[in-house]
Amino acid sequence: MLSVTLQVRRRARLLLASSLASLILVAPAAAQQIAPQPAADASTETNDQGDATVVVTGKRTTRSAVVLEAAEIQKVLPGVNPVKAIQTLPGVQFETADPWGNNEQNIALFVHGFNQNQLGFTLDGVPLGDQSYGNFNSLSPQRAVISENVARVRLTAGAADLATASASNLGGGLETYTSDPAAEMGGRFGQTFGSYDASRSYLRLDTGRFDALGGSNALYISGVRQNARAWEFDARQKGWQANAKFVHTTPTTTLTGYFAYSQKDEPNQDSVARNTGSFEPYYRTVLYPDWQRALAYLDANGAPPSNNPANYTNYYGDAQRTDYLAYLKLEQKLGDGVVFKLQPYYHHDDGQGQIVGPISVAGLPGLFRIYYPGQNLKQVFGNSGYALRTTEYGISRVGSLAAVTVTSGDHVFDIGGWYEHNRNTIFRRWYAVPVGSPPSPYEYADPALRRLTQYASVTEYDLVQLHVQDRWQVTPALAIEGGFKSSLQFAEGRIPVQPLPGALPGSSTGFPQGQLDTRKWFLPAIGAVWDVTPSDQIFGHIQKNVRQFQASVAAGLSPFAVGSQQAFDQIKANTQPESSWTYEAGIRSRHNVDLGPITAIEGQLSAYHVDFSNRLLQISATPVIASVIGGVSILQNVGGVTTNGIDAAATLRFGPGFSIYNALSYNRSRYDDDYVSGTTTIATAGKDVPNVARWLNKTVVTAASGPFEVQAIGDFVGRRFATYTNDQSVPGRYLVSLQASYTLPETLGLGLRNPRLSVNITNLTDRKGVYEIIVGAAARTFNTYAQPPRMAFFTLSGGF
Repeated sequence: MLSVTLQVRRRARLLLASSLASLILVAPAAAQQIAPQPAADASTETNDQGDATVVVTGKRTTRSAVVLEAAEIQKVLPGVNPVKAIQTLPGVQFETADPWGNNEQNIALFVHGFNQNQLGFTLDGVPLGDQSYGNFNSLSPQRAVISENVARVRLTAGAADLATASASNLGGGLETYTSDPAAEMGGRFGQTFGSYDASRSYLRLDTGRFDALGGSNALYISGVRQNARAWEFDARQKGWQANAKFVHTTPTTTLTGYFAYSQKDEPNQDSVARNTGSFEPYYRTVLYPDWQRALAYLDANGAPPSNNPANYTNYYGDAQRTDYLAYLKLEQKLGDGVVFKLQPYYHHDDGQGQIVGPISVAGLPGLFRIYYPGQNLKQVFGNSGYALRTTEYGISRVGSLAAVTVTSGDHVFDIGGWYEHNRNTIFRRWYAVPVGSPPSPYEYADPALRRLTQYASVTEYDLVQLHVQDRWQVTPALAIEGGFKSSLQFAEGRIPVQPLPGALPGSSTGFPQGQLDTRKWFLPAIGAVWDVTPSDQIFGHIQKNVRQFQASVAAGLSPFAVGSQQAFDQIKANTQPESSWTYEAGIRSRHNVDLGPITAIEGQLSAYHVDFSNRLLQISATPVIASVIGGVSILQNVGGVTTNGIDAAATLRFGPGFSIYNALSYNRSRYDDDYVSGTTTIATAGKDVPNVARWLNKTVVTAASGPFEVQAIGDFVGRRFATYTNDQSVPGRYLVSLQASYTLPETLGLGLRNPRLSVNITNLTDRKGVYEIIVGAAARTFNTYAQPPRMAFFTLSGGF
């Protein structure tokens, strides 16, 4: 394993060196047409190599920013989660348990050392929250939009724009943009079949442009049905989605309306606990749908085999989610150089996370005896030996974004704000599982079988963000950008149902209630970009950010999830939200050259430094991730993290039909301080942040000839530590995926436009091993998910 890792690293360095040696410097971009700007800040050029590839070249951004366009997203895999599609970009580390990247329990994303809960996510500007699995403030991008309706994804790897509607972006931002309705009437379709009985059906209908309401109008509606068997067990991960978008334009006004519906049922595997002194399977499956096997798995008292106390087998666990998201966006020209934008939105979510597991594990007998003292617990829960635990979610968000942009001479002023009110509810409940009537992962729990409500929580917050920014074009080649934002949160938590004494682990006296307000008035940003030549830019940026406290009992780093009122009051008095200073600088360029077979070189080189302060740590009462009781933890500031890194990416083009892209990233994120857990000092000072690889390398090789195209993607993730003290680690991995497609001749008489057949193969070499790490302890123990096996998918797509 070590020799293979070293060889991969050497090859990556040699390829990068050869690319950079062809120019003094080369800048961003990619075989997948990565761009350094969103379309609003970019000029669109046609590739001079004659292959009609469109490259969007940024001229204005002071940040390290890249854009992935729709066609390249779908090449990864038709229907792919747009977040998974960015895994080929520099500095991005992404893991997921399914090939589409839809399984939210098993998603892990890191960008420049920050995880997905510390980044900012938006859809057409609408906030998508902090991407916690037990989400309290939004939904994932793959639920907010159908993948095939994504126009582009923009990643700001260092620090998100000041106007980004996010209260969690200590680091960068991921902006997803939906496609507009087509100008002509027609439709699009895609049908995918593949491994593990996978099926994905996509259909979209466009009205084309039509005149009405005093202007030009266009509308589309679309839907998706996805259904695939999990690779680890015999259950279906499936769901429905629908999108609609309407655009009305006049010479001075654009009005956009968008609606998204998503319903998903997602059975999950459990993570494997490591170094617990008991049985450790390669992956942890479930027993569903074989109920008779599940009954035989337990003894008369409802206990699993004694050789696997930490990695016992559940009947199933699942996530059921239903979301409705809508917005209206008005863009109005108020005069010469003055544009006003207003965008109200609404989001509603309800769902359940379910686990059906043995009643005699993970501390459950002690919990159940508190509510049913002296009773036969097996009889109480239906005589099967199993109980159904639910976490029942509710989110209701309403908000609005507003901004005024004024262009005056060499200055562009932008003043705006974001307001959101959110009410989220969390109910932890337990249900009987009758021996003759097992539950289903595709249905909500039966209220008639409810045995207890362990706790119920209602948390509300009002969030206000304001920003002011001026962009000054000092000279035709030099622009300076400066401004600041303010972030204010006013949160209140209530507990209508408190757990009984002893019903949560540790010394909990119940969840806290009360108000927690945080105000950060001045979060500055300044940057500059210099056009050294028409094809070469130097940029630099400095910005301060804050991550507001998570306002939910279900959130991992929430003051509302601690175990007493006294602990909550101490947090109010002594604990600060996490904050960061980000410094980044780099150069990017694009050149056509005549170097034998090499006809163009594109690339980027950027360096960054981050000072992360007031880091919050959840010190859990159950350090081994095996308890299903849930419950309290200690939350405290434990110092800072210092991050230094470099991203280098280059693309060599060999005429119109062949290109090689390679990106090498180095990141070193280290804790600045030790911390104290109880009376024990945990020696974390100087240790690497776990789960963050120091080395990443991405390679994309694309070859096209006529109607044929082949693309191979290589993704190297280096060694990662698995505990806070770095005493455990997992080795690096290199995964390869392959895409091949053929555009059918329209002369076949099918009546289709651009009919295309494609095949996608993930994990081409069928590599096995640890894929994702779950960090939950200072030392010795950690949890893992296994690498998904090789899978193949076949897609027919086109228009009509």
